[in-house]
Amino acid sequence: MCLVFKHASISSPFMKIGPYVLANRLFAAPMAGVTDRPFRRLCKAGGAGYAVSEMVTSRRDLWDSLKTSRRANHDGEEAPIAVQIAGTDAQMMAEAAAYNIDRGAQIIDINMGCPAKKVCNKWAGSALMQDEPLALAIALAVVAACEPRGVPVTLKMRTGWTESHKNAVALARLFEAAGVQMLTVHGRTREQGYKGEAEYDTIAAVKAAVAVPVVANGDISTPEKARDVLAYTGADAVMIGRAAQGRPWIFREMAHFLETGTHLAQPLVVEVKRLLLDHLLDHYALYGAFTGVRTARKHIGWYVRALPGGEAFRARMNLIEDCEAQLHAVSGFFDALGARMDRMPAAAEVAAEAAHNKQAQDKKAGELA
Repeated sequence: MCLVFKHASISSPFMKIGPYVLANRLFAAPMAGVTDRPFRRLCKAGGAGYAVSEMVTSRRDLWDSLKTSRRANHDGEEAPIAVQIAGTDAQMMAEAAAYNIDRGAQIIDINMGCPAKKVCNKWAGSALMQDEPLALAIALAVVAACEPRGVPVTLKMRTGWTESHKNAVALARLFEAAGVQMLTVHGRTREQGYKGEAEYDTIAAVKAAVAVPVVANGDISTPEKARDVLAYTGADAVMIGRAAQGRPWIFREMAHFLETGTHLAQPLVVEVKRLLLDHLLDHYALYGAFTGVRTARKHIGWYVRALPGGEAFRARMNLIEDCEAQLHAVSGFFDALGARMDRMPAAAEVAAEAAHNKQAQDKKAGELA
């Protein structure tokens, strides 16, 4: 998508959410099954000014589950600790906000952006955009639960439910009036899922309609794209999702480019090897050996995609069921890679490879449909 700039300059490098001054305008997006505590810590270490947890359910009967307890684990996490909650009932969402504040949350984010069917079929996530009175009731209830405790409320949504029903601007005004202190907009409708390209006109319209900070999200995968989206929309920040998978240093690359207009040198292969091994150890510590070695596979796969021999290595690595063996295999792969190249490939190369893979997946899905 070619962006024609509507704004002459990029906004201030710093912003606030409630009392929290953020390090920069580059945020790590909440992603179910991805943005757990080890991944959030990694993104912050890689230059993200802010990171939001994967969504925590508002269902009280699931709060004691192992999955929820892991998602609510913030041990050693740098402030501000932001937790995203999801649900369909205003009172339950207010109770979920209080539950997470009791467990360390300093910012509560309301999920109205997830397009997953298992969320939308329960009328949660982006499905709430179809029911504006319910969406507003949830925002009001969560703000009422958080405000007395000094906890800011933010909200993430899409441009609308379908192409013919884009109501992000109308909802943004309602949410601002309800006391929501920051709005993130993903530049697709729920109908799109993650297909096609994100559009930024709706995000620009939301920014023009409200006074609270607005964050742009969707298809921001390179430093140049971050610059262009900030300039085009006038947004206060950008939120990076899939582009950070296997590349958590993308935030420092973007920060350097926005500040200097030049590209930061790519990380050394040996640096990425050390980073990934540390990530795996933190991951095992949270999930345990049995689950950890299995859930780590997707992260390893993201690190090695677009690297020479990456696909073949991933196929072999997915058969490993032991933590020590997994660590040994990863170490060996990066040792061999380091003998071929000193530094990792640039973000643009990885983005091009990801786009190629996405086109192939979309084509395959179309053939199967």
